[in-house]
Amino acid sequence: MTAQSIPSSKSDARPLLTTPEGRQELIRIYRDGLLHDTLPFWINHCVDREYGGFMFCLNRDGTVIDTDKGMWTQGRFTWLLATMYAEVEPRPEWLELARHGLDFIRRYGFDTDGRMFFHVTRDGRPVRKRRYVFTETFAVSALAAYARAANDDQARREAEDLFKLVIRYLTTPGLLPPKFNPEVRPMKSLAVPMILIVTAQTLRQVSDDPICNEWIDRCIAEIERDFMKPEFEAVLETVGPNGEFLDHFDGRMLNPGHAIEAAWFIMQESRYRGNDPHLLKLGTTILDWMWKRGWDEEYGGIFYFRDVKGLPVQEYWHDMKFWWPHNEAIIATLLAYLLTGDEKYARWHQMVHDWSYAHFPDPEYGEWFGYLHRDGRLSVPLKGNLWKGPFHLPRMQLRCWQFLEQLGR
Repeated sequence: MTAQSIPSSKSDARPLLTTPEGRQELIRIYRDGLLHDTLPFWINHCVDREYGGFMFCLNRDGTVIDTDKGMWTQGRFTWLLATMYAEVEPRPEWLELARHGLDFIRRYGFDTDGRMFFHVTRDGRPVRKRRYVFTETFAVSALAAYARAANDDQARREAEDLFKLVIRYLTTPGLLPPKFNPEVRPMKSLAVPMILIVTAQTLRQVSDDPICNEWIDRCIAEIERDFMKPEFEAVLETVGPNGEFLDHFDGRMLNPGHAIEAAWFIMQESRYRGNDPHLLKLGTTILDWMWKRGWDEEYGGIFYFRDVKGLPVQEYWHDMKFWWPHNEAIIATLLAYLLTGDEKYARWHQMVHDWSYAHFPDPEYGEWFGYLHRDGRLSVPLKGNLWKGPFHLPRMQLRCWQFLEQLGR
């Protein structure tokens, strides 16, 4: 049995979060899963010593099934490795691998306009560049985390400059091509303010530039003003430029995992600011709304998409269970309990923890499967692709381990 599949408490017992013994068991699950399962799986299988960087498109057993490289996953793993070095233990292997990832990003990640490619070949030739700036935000996080771990001032300056480039592209009309015709249906996505919050939080760890707090404040305010809809008790994934509700497939769509991820970013900001009550209420409200929208009462687990009016969703994977919303819900419910003491969140944490650990971990080869059918049956056995890599799962394990140790103190 791998560290990932250590059994948790029975559903009729008190939630593990509410007892010292239970919290110690959870620490063991998250810590040992991270250190003895998740990290070794990726380090043993994904490092490309010939061409640099990492190959994340892996089969169940870790064998490479596609040599192409997602550039945002390069940034994500580099962030993880550098963060582990800075926050867990200064293991030389982790810092060397973070440098290995950063070297590939610097060498092959950037186009002539300063923006980044999304998808490159094994040897770094560009395959695809997207109109989004999410690859750039993960590179900011990688550079900032490396700057922190290695005390590298050049990496810090690069992170600051790239963050400012992201802001320039997002705030200058016409620089980024719109997804929809802006003259007919202008729209904006929750993903942008959400990712900017956590990117600025990461950059703030090494930078005293006021742009970090400025954009954290700006993005939280935008989510509260434009995306949170009390009339629906939901957080919309897409709205008009001033928060208008768009009564179409895209405008009605909810992504519970995405909103729950934003919830814990906001709760974390509350904690950073000495448990700011407004931010805490904001984060827990998002969690409350989207848990009720997202939890599958029949089969358990978190739905991928919902319609805010209860109408059919057009995406065919709407009722599948993906790994990452469950990772984010595990973090959010744990942090909500830590900050409020409300046992409702301990119960929700137990529910999503138990369902996740009963269905996603691979007891034979380790790590987690990523894609399940609604009832928990395996859809595809791969462990990595251009989207799934060593990020959501290890971040969940790391943050939950840290939060629980802080709760214990």
